[in-house]
Amino acid sequence: MEPIPNPKPQIQNRLIWTPLHAKIHRTIRSRHLFERNQYLLVAVSGGQDSLCLIKLLLDLQPKWGWKLGIAHCDHRWRTDSQANAQHIENLAKNWGISFYLQTVEAQEQQLVQTEAAAREWRYQVLSAIAQEHNYKCVVTGHTASDRAETLLYNLIRGTGADGLQALSWQRLLVDGIMLVRPLLEITRIETGQFCQDLQLPIWEDSTNQDLKYARNRIRLELIPYLSENFNPKVESALAQTAELLQAEVEYLEKAAQALREEAMRGGTIIQSDTLDHPLRLNRRVLQKARLALQRRVMRQVLQQILPVAPTFEQIEKLTALITAPNKSQTDPFPGGATAIVESDWIWIKS
Repeated sequence: MEPIPNPKPQIQNRLIWTPLHAKIHRTIRSRHLFERNQYLLVAVSGGQDSLCLIKLLLDLQPKWGWKLGIAHCDHRWRTDSQANAQHIENLAKNWGISFYLQTVEAQEQQLVQTEAAAREWRYQVLSAIAQEHNYKCVVTGHTASDRAETLLYNLIRGTGADGLQALSWQRLLVDGIMLVRPLLEITRIETGQFCQDLQLPIWEDSTNQDLKYARNRIRLELIPYLSENFNPKVESALAQTAELLQAEVEYLEKAAQALREEAMRGGTIIQSDTLDHPLRLNRRVLQKARLALQRRVMRQVLQQILPVAPTFEQIEKLTALITAPNKSQTDPFPGGATAIVESDWIWIKS
């Protein structure tokens, strides 16, 4: 598929300061998303969100002194994917910034057929490029619309507050490299209008219209339905909910970590005759806490010992031992670990 025509391509190199420029500039500064003179690797697919992002960062570059680079990941899902990559490379050359392309090898294609697998592959690729070329941040064009869709997607599958907080402003990708999302207060309507106003050459991805993908059904069917029948500003409302939950989750995680550390060292340790694993939790310490913190402590513990993310049922099973009779124990968790009550302690055997 050819990019949308750009009748005045020279406008890309001319600075036009818009309210969106001012908003992103304030967001970056108030949230401390970037530092001056940092090396930023920007993930660009060619769609409206990523084009809006790179153009904003290019225009803000003189104020911040960033060193910008563009990375493009080709999943080879579409017949036009190679032309798409060439289009992004041409834009990078036109803007005078470095371009990095990673294409899925033929033998790897079966490994990136799902949305989740493709996302994991992209983050691995972006991390590797950033490490090799000394970029300190990987920057993506996720918007408030993406945040709303992710909240709904996770809610439908079943999740707690952590899943509902959806996309965060920044998180650690690998040691020394942060993933940053500066557009989380901007909707997809706004990025589209920005690209139209500045006549940026959007490359439309046909897979974004494919309803076999759950996120596309949420974007194309569920969100419009909710907007028409419940709240015309449903995207902004859901994104705001995610923002509120993010701060609450951060607080609860820190409180749970402090409680876990206290429980692991609290009271008089009774050496177990049957278990040799040093991981233990004092039940008397945990019993003083609210259920929400108890569950978070147990989830943090399970994250340490399980090969995969713990389920709600596994967390509940371990949490139940806080008030269970002496000698109570769980059946084996994935990987073989079991937990048993001995007096004031929950012992976990690997």
